[in-house]
Amino acid sequence: MSDGNRSFSVRDRRPTTGLLKQDHVSTVPMSIRPAIASDAETISQVHVASWRRAYREILPAGFLAGLSVLDRQAMWADSIDRDLPHVLVAEVGGRVVGFSAIGPCRDDCSLPDAFEIWAIYLSPTHWSRGLGRQLWLASRNALLARGARTVSLWVISSNERAIKFYRMAGFKAEASSNKTIELGGVQIEEVRYTQTLDGCVSQ
Repeated sequence: MSDGNRSFSVRDRRPTTGLLKQDHVSTVPMSIRPAIASDAETISQVHVASWRRAYREILPAGFLAGLSVLDRQAMWADSIDRDLPHVLVAEVGGRVVGFSAIGPCRDDCSLPDAFEIWAIYLSPTHWSRGLGRQLWLASRNALLARGARTVSLWVISSNERAIKFYRMAGFKAEASSNKTIELGGVQIEEVRYTQTLDGCVSQ
C-alpha cells in the first residue's frame, strides 16, 4: 500500500505491517467478522495510524503526515461494496482495532487458486497482544473457504517487525523476488513471501 497517485491503494501490492514484534497467545477477547459499509472510516483510521507508526523509520515523516483518512475511507468503502478484496475486521470491546484484506494474487502468471494478503493491520494501541495471530488465522480460514491453495504477500525488506510475524505464521521468502519500488519519494526494497495452505481450518 502507498499514498499519493497510485500510492496507498489496495490495488497496489504494497506490503502489510502494523502487526506485532512478538506474537503470542492472546488473552484479549476479540471478535472477527466481515466488514460492512459503516466500518470504512474506522478501517481507514487504523490503516493510517498503523502506517505512521510502523514506517516512521522507513519512510519520510512528511509523507506519513500527509496520509489521508478521507481518501482511504472512500477506497475501503468501495472495496467493501465490491467485496474485492474481501475485508475482515477485528473488534475489541465493540470497536474495530484491526483489519485484513484478502483476494486473488495480483502477480503475473498467478493460478486461480493463488491468493494474496492485500493488507493486514492492527491499531498501534493493540500491538503485542497476540491479536495479529488471531486475525491471520481468521484470514487463513477465509482464504481456504475461497479455494486458496497458496497465499502470498509483499513486505518491505527492512520491515523486521512484519517479517518476523510472517515467518512465525509460516511464510517463507521467495528466492530472487526482491525488487525496488519508489514510495514517499524514496527507493525501498520489497520481497515476496509465500505459503502453501494445508487445507486444515484453524480453530
